[in-house]
Amino acid sequence: MSLRDRPNPAPASARPHSGPGARLNLLLSARGNVAWRDESWADSLPRLLEPMGVRTWRVSSGAEAASLIRQTPVHIALVDLSLPLDSSEGASPANDEGGPRLLELLSRLETPPPTVVVKRERTQREDARTLASALQAGAYAVLERPVRLETALEVMRRILCRHYSGQWPSCEGTAN
Repeated sequence: MSLRDRPNPAPASARPHSGPGARLNLLLSARGNVAWRDESWADSLPRLLEPMGVRTWRVSSGAEAASLIRQTPVHIALVDLSLPLDSSEGASPANDEGGPRLLELLSRLETPPPTVVVKRERTQREDARTLASALQAGAYAVLERPVRLETALEVMRRILCRHYSGQWPSCEGTAN
């Protein structure tokens, strides 16, 4: 069953970080924090973008992302390729496909959002395949691990300028 076919309701864990007057929806998929870190780039990003009108929807699995996409328009997506398919399943190679499937789902939307990919920690050969498939799915940029917050913010600024002519997109309507 593909992510698109799953009949899940809106995920309880996909809670928006938003301030008053949020005008842009950011889908942020990121694997969990590393235990020794106080705060990751994925934790800091919503707090920094909220005052500018960015509503961040953080998801922890491909299934949560698919459910969110059916109910909320997505203007920019940050996709972690190491995202699990389903957060209820244990760690396994089969459950490590949430990121690639999310990329595929986003590319099939009527209006696919600009997408930024966070690479997995893999070999050089796997990196080349990952990059090729991410670009084929329409990724705007690919970020290396560890992700630097400044780099993520700069990529988002460029997306806003290039894809939205420096203007906030309308949040009206729904995603497919």
